[in-house]
Amino acid sequence: MIETRSIRERQAPLKAGYQADPATAHQITRVFSATTGDDPMRIQIGTEAGDNARWNVAAHPSVGGYEDTPCSGDLLIASYAACQEITLRLVAVAMGIDLQKVDLTVEGEWDARGTLGVDREVPVGYTRIHTTINVVSDAPEEQVQKLLDRYERYCVVGQTLRNPAEITSSYTIEPATAGSPA
Repeated sequence: MIETRSIRERQAPLKAGYQADPATAHQITRVFSATTGDDPMRIQIGTEAGDNARWNVAAHPSVGGYEDTPCSGDLLIASYAACQEITLRLVAVAMGIDLQKVDLTVEGEWDARGTLGVDREVPVGYTRIHTTINVVSDAPEEQVQKLLDRYERYCVVGQTLRNPAEITSSYTIEPATAGSPA
């Protein structure tokens, strides 16, 4: 088990700083397109963390994409799974619960007819996202249940999915120059 002290030591100055100056807690995460090539079914995205934080993404096979690369929906539910497990493990440490093992699976259900415009009555996007978690721990069952009730409150991706953020877009259109890629 990770030492509770080391996590608390890492987080204590952050918490103190955020309490002293709440504006420093405001974060902006950026993901950008880093696509090269001309296949509209394949792209690459990245973060400001550098070359190690880039992912190849493809359209889902049910809309004509590829099976060898995750689609954006896979990344969405993968982000949710990652956030849930990290949050669950951090809350367990804070509560003094030793987790020997966590198996977590997230399933997202969607209908490709909506995405492809086959049926305008069919919604575009996930209509159901379900998580199954198996926890192995020597802690009393009621304490583990308290952990499971508590961790969801702090899962950033889960809270964002449950309480959607305002989504805005801005656009810039530039004329193509002769010889520039399409």
